[in-house]
Amino acid sequence: MKMYELEPESPTPGRVGAARPYRMSARARSAEVTGERILDAMLARFAVAPFDAITLDEIANEAGVTVQTVIRRFGGKAGVLRAVVARELGRIAAAREGTMRDSAAQTLAALVDHYEHYGLLILKFYAEAPLVEGLPELAVQGRGFHVDWCRRVFDARIATDDPVLHRVRSAQVVAICDATTWRILRFDGGLDPAETERALGELLAPLLT
Repeated sequence: MKMYELEPESPTPGRVGAARPYRMSARARSAEVTGERILDAMLARFAVAPFDAITLDEIANEAGVTVQTVIRRFGGKAGVLRAVVARELGRIAAAREGTMRDSAAQTLAALVDHYEHYGLLILKFYAEAPLVEGLPELAVQGRGFHVDWCRRVFDARIATDDPVLHRVRSAQVVAICDATTWRILRFDGGLDPAETERALGELLAPLLT
């Protein structure tokens, strides 16, 4: 006997309706998992290779899907990267919000730890954004978040009542807290994370109360 024959010919209201959302939900969850695998595959490749060197075959093979599935879901390689960047910017923004602490020193320590996890990926994204349609707009959003975060965290602590000097020092804070400054100290300067935190703190301290 087939499974559907167990159901009455005229099911009571709600029975079929209850089953259909379940099936749809299962399909939606499966599609979401597939999409995440594709994005994870692109992220893994993008972390170690230039965008131009990444192929759809690599992404599909890593994700365990066909190239046509990737194209159908995201429209192509650029679409996958745009989706990855949008997802990761959301995660990075949430992580940055979590670095806010009671003191400037504690916030800076958390920021350095944040850059240890995300710094190189952030910088690679900014470097390659002009090469991919749609990424420059996401880069502008990312930069806007960084500036806004710096102002929310530090502007009230800037040690001056002069509006012009305050604006200058606010810009200095943005530069000090930037991932590029972290990279210069960590890699060009050869500092370890603790030394990088100290160096950033010494740059920041004269600007704050």
